Amino acid sequence: MLGVLNLYLDEKLSYTWREASLVAAIAQGHGSSHARNLRTWLHEYLESDRKKLPFHRYGKLRSSILHDEEFSQAIQLHLQEKTRAGDYLRAQDIVDFVSLSQEMQDMLEKVGKRNRTISIAQAYRWLRANGYRYGRKRKGMYVDGHERDDVVVYREEFIERWMEYEKRMITYDNDGNVLAIPKGFKLANPSTPFELIVVTHDESMFYENDRRTLVWSHENDKPVPVRKGEGASIMVSDFLTLKWGRLIHHDAESGEVIDPRIFFKAGKNRDGYFVSDDLLRQVDRAIDAFEGNTKGRAQGLFLFDNAPSHQKRAPDALSARYMPKGPSETWTSKGGVPMRDATLPNGESQALYFPEDHPTHPGWFKGMEQIIKERGLWPEGGLNAQCTDFKCAAGRTDCCCRRLLFTQPDFTRQKSALEELVTRRGHICDFYPKYHCELNFIEQYWGAAKLRYRNSPQTKSMEEMEKNMTACLDEISRIQMVRFANRSARFISAYHIGLTGAEAAWANKRYHGHRVLPPIMLAEVRREIAASNTPIE
Repeated sequence: MLGVLNLYLDEKLSYTWREASLVAAIAQGHGSSHARNLRTWLHEYLESDRKKLPFHRYGKLRSSILHDEEFSQAIQLHLQEKTRAGDYLRAQDIVDFVSLSQEMQDMLEKVGKRNRTISIAQAYRWLRANGYRYGRKRKGMYVDGHERDDVVVYREEFIERWMEYEKRMITYDNDGNVLAIPKGFKLANPSTPFELIVVTHDESMFYENDRRTLVWSHENDKPVPVRKGEGASIMVSDFLTLKWGRLIHHDAESGEVIDPRIFFKAGKNRDGYFVSDDLLRQVDRAIDAFEGNTKGRAQGLFLFDNAPSHQKRAPDALSARYMPKGPSETWTSKGGVPMRDATLPNGESQALYFPEDHPTHPGWFKGMEQIIKERGLWPEGGLNAQCTDFKCAAGRTDCCCRRLLFTQPDFTRQKSALEELVTRRGHICDFYPKYHCELNFIEQYWGAAKLRYRNSPQTKSMEEMEKNMTACLDEISRIQMVRFANRSARFISAYHIGLTGAEAAWANKRYHGHRVLPPIMLAEVRREIAASNTPIE
């Protein structure tokens, strides 16, 4: 700029304003564009009363517009609104937002940006700068039905029962060491062992062709043909504990091994289908293994998921679903066997069949009307067998014979065959809430085993596949199982202090170093979630 003025003001040279700027620009190795800038800067300097001078950027780092807090926050809010609405993000979204939003245009003008649009490549860089990465979307906790009213009610009831169970449990830290031993107290049944050991159950399916697809490979490697579809499957059903890892009993004296784990090839022309009776036999064997390990010094808490097959009742269990209203000579329960005796309101046993010496109906099923009359609940106006399609009015308990019996205490207390088996053997049976696989730590055990399975070589036969599965499952150590269980315990703790499913998932990730979440964290968790203003997996 000074050179332009010297050339322009020198009377001997007689340069015009444009000529002086061009000579000065050429002397500095620039051209007409720089000459034009020199003239512009001089005009601005003179018009600003000699206060406005341009600054060269030699030795200074180039600063991104994203370093402007207001600009960066506007970009982040726009991205969060897109993701919260369930839309897929594209780099083009940022390009459009910058070019079409008057707010963004004003910000660019304010910081002196002459180019008011950005390229796709620039949008990619901005997405990465804001913490976004392009790739497969990670799966979080499934929430279908997770917060349904009836599910939440059962979850709260289960959590309350768990808090009572936990008073009798030994807890472990993430290294597998004993963290706390419960203080003894008097139980309702003095003959019941005090220590309570969790035994959790689940089934999982492994597929023959389940292999990892993302691998490092050389650019010269040729494509390898792969098998079509998932391939044949093998189901595994097993039990885990914190005390021993997998539930298995080795008898030191006889050498007998009781291992309740089952590998099952489900399907027609294979092993058939895994039904309730198969599970009952497996649970019976699991209890044998448990009692072999504890020698009567502990009680088992056997936990199962809330699958319909696990809720199936015994063939002779009480159920009013298919009962006829009047006496029947041939009626039996759905299982084809006579139904067991019921219990009258006064606690006495109630036979559901007439005695063999009855004058008119020897050995016949009494029918719902007679059963209700014996309970003293038959109204003067009588009752129909059931309402149309059994769609009774909300809140009614005596609108029809079937509904009245459905709500009787002995019918509502009817346990599943699984619960009856576990209880009969002197242990506790309970069921996880529906849609709450995060509470069952065996789910993480399956995931860890399948990770190893997917990294293992492809097998050529079902026998090889089963051996491969066994090796992958047995690689999971007890310490890993304890860590899985502690993660599930954090979810239980989160639900206990009032967090929802999404909040519990977020808190579990944030406070992964804790086994339980202290109640004072409730406010902090919700405050952090609100402040982050981001969707929770």
